[in-house]
Amino acid sequence: MPDRHASAPSSASFGANDWLVEEMYDQYRRDPSSVSEGWREFFTDYRADNGAAAAEAPPQAAPTAAAQAAPAPEATAPSKLATLAATQPEAMPLRGAAARVAKNMEASLGVPTATSVRVVPARLLEVNRRIMNNHLARTRGGKVSLTHFIGYAVVQALRAVPVMNSAFVPGDPPSVVHHDGVGLGLAVDVAKKDGSRTLLVPCIKGADGLDFRGFWQAYEDLIRKVRTNKLGADDFAGITITLTNPGTIGTVQSVPRLMPGQGAIIAVGALDYPAEYQAADPRRLAELGVSKVMSVASTYDHRIIQGAESGLFLQRVHRLLLGDDDFYDAVFKSLGVPYEPAAWRPDVNPLDREQAHLTKQLRVQSLINMYRVRGHLIADLDPLAAREPRMHPELDPASYELTIWDLEREFLTGGLASKDVMLLGDILSVLRDAYCRTVGVEYMHIQEPDQKRWIQEHVEGTNPQLSADEQRHILGRLNAAEAFERFLHTRYVGQKRFGLEGSESAIPLLDAVLDEAATAGLVEVVMGMAHRGRLNVLANIVGKSYRELFREFEGDLDPSTVQGSGDVKYHKGASGKFVGLSGNEIPVTLASNPSHLEAVDPVVEGMTRAKQDLLDQHEAFPVLSLLVHGDAAFAGQGVVAETLNLSALRGYRTGGTVHLVINNQVGFTTDPASARSSVYATDVAKMVQAPVFHVNGDDPEACVRVARLAFAFRQAFGKDVVIDLVCYRRLGHNEGDEPSYTQPQMYERIEKHRSVRKLYTESLINRGDLTR
Repeated sequence: MPDRHASAPSSASFGANDWLVEEMYDQYRRDPSSVSEGWREFFTDYRADNGAAAAEAPPQAAPTAAAQAAPAPEATAPSKLATLAATQPEAMPLRGAAARVAKNMEASLGVPTATSVRVVPARLLEVNRRIMNNHLARTRGGKVSLTHFIGYAVVQALRAVPVMNSAFVPGDPPSVVHHDGVGLGLAVDVAKKDGSRTLLVPCIKGADGLDFRGFWQAYEDLIRKVRTNKLGADDFAGITITLTNPGTIGTVQSVPRLMPGQGAIIAVGALDYPAEYQAADPRRLAELGVSKVMSVASTYDHRIIQGAESGLFLQRVHRLLLGDDDFYDAVFKSLGVPYEPAAWRPDVNPLDREQAHLTKQLRVQSLINMYRVRGHLIADLDPLAAREPRMHPELDPASYELTIWDLEREFLTGGLASKDVMLLGDILSVLRDAYCRTVGVEYMHIQEPDQKRWIQEHVEGTNPQLSADEQRHILGRLNAAEAFERFLHTRYVGQKRFGLEGSESAIPLLDAVLDEAATAGLVEVVMGMAHRGRLNVLANIVGKSYRELFREFEGDLDPSTVQGSGDVKYHKGASGKFVGLSGNEIPVTLASNPSHLEAVDPVVEGMTRAKQDLLDQHEAFPVLSLLVHGDAAFAGQGVVAETLNLSALRGYRTGGTVHLVINNQVGFTTDPASARSSVYATDVAKMVQAPVFHVNGDDPEACVRVARLAFAFRQAFGKDVVIDLVCYRRLGHNEGDEPSYTQPQMYERIEKHRSVRKLYTESLINRGDLTR
């Protein structure tokens, strides 16, 4: 009769994790309820290597009477050896997990292994990791470690050298298994409560089918399970190759043991300068172009893998970590990093160092200036990320013969961020934070040096972090904006309202401008806008009652008008009082706009000037004009240019208008490339030397910072200022249109895109700024 346990799982299939399985099994035998349901199911028909089943082993038989009666051997005189042995510490038997580890190590001696080692320069890896982690810190939170990069490179290298993903099978004759997929084991060092340490090796299953984002998430999920002691039996199965990183505790190079059933184990050493340079001055190391390095070792089963194959595998890992085959491009794309990664280039450091440094100094000054002029061209402005990130040649350090080796070298800055000397890496960090994140600034067309200097002082090297109260207020404004549109869309299906979906950040942005105006002591704000988002602004900024708005949707006509005549609800104006986060109050008037789009612009300017003349406060300009535009209309309607042309004339000026362009990147059904010749919809404003702040509508915190900056510029110089809110239109031109007929690719992306409220909530939670 066949053994019913013949197909039962055995601890031998868990390799280095056998000790844990045995430990959990002993715990299960003592008290099945003490282990998780997953482990209980696994141990139902489990058979250990020693043949033990779920029942306790039978007790040993008692000694026989003959054995009890047998005389004891005569005692011998103690020898010197016995005396010496008596002075040694008592040997403690290994039991449980420790015994299983010892057994595994003895089993590993039966695998004939060899080891290949390669030293990899880590400069490029460090630079790109810093770029990625800076982006994650500003957006979703989380960090990418060096091991994430190396592990992913190992998996990708197996495509080129698949023999490394094989296993030897003993028998007569012996055979080899070439695995179809990659199960990457992660050797994780775990400290126990008693101070001892042990090793767990969970498995990333199907690692070869994951992009970097999926690999990173799977890796972090396993580490989270290790830390919370929630690993199950399934988490240890399926390992085909293992990665261990003793470098985290400073080990320079390691030759780990290879367990039966795997073809190779990859060990990563510490990231550091070579030993002979570790006491050198960092500035001298930067001058010489010395990189930190790390060793990568491949210990492999020599029965099925040859030394040349292991060497080629390590060479492939090396080349990937230097950026071959667009390795970092794919990594950046998978995590949505909207920039090109740094590239590997040799250092340019000739013998005539003084002349070379002077030449580089001039190039660094040119680079600083070009970031101020062109930085907005590589800013992360489009929430839909419709275009692949491209480095503009005038912003690429390589165009100035600057490489990753120059990042740790010092250069004069000309006062950038109030510092005279900075490392090139820090210079680029300040410039990119100022001009290339989710805000891009156009201001170098302005002829007045004091205005350009003012903007530089307010964006370069500043700390943009908002307080927790400000973040909660922004989230509340987004909640109000989205809830309003969703209610109308659900309650009044098919009715035109020209909703704000996709550009809800306009509400916290307008809220910030009005709050700044109230805090500054202005007397009133006069607003004008087209129909897009007007109802939302009336409800959440001007303060028009929901009752009155909903009555208009219900068809309840105003009896005071002749036969109920009057304009449609999304053309009407109103007056109210605005109270912002500061608690300050300011009257606000939204002018009616019964005509089309930008016709209201000169009307608002006239209303503002009239109110200022009545107040007669001369150059104080105590009434703020605030105009909200659409992108296509701002670029295409002549009344915009005509109104701008009057802005600085003595008889018409109002002390500066704040212009908000709700740029949903489509005009009715036309995309920008078919609608205008200029790069931006806001380029017409440059004719009056107005600064333009472009901002990504999916970053509401940046929208609020830009709103405050724009108002402060208006107060400082009495000039017009433009905010270009780059967003999208979730629905059609009106709620009855189907936009995917004319813009199928855009609306495919919009369909998959989460709302700004959801994205901001997730960002706050992931960054730790908001608890669940």
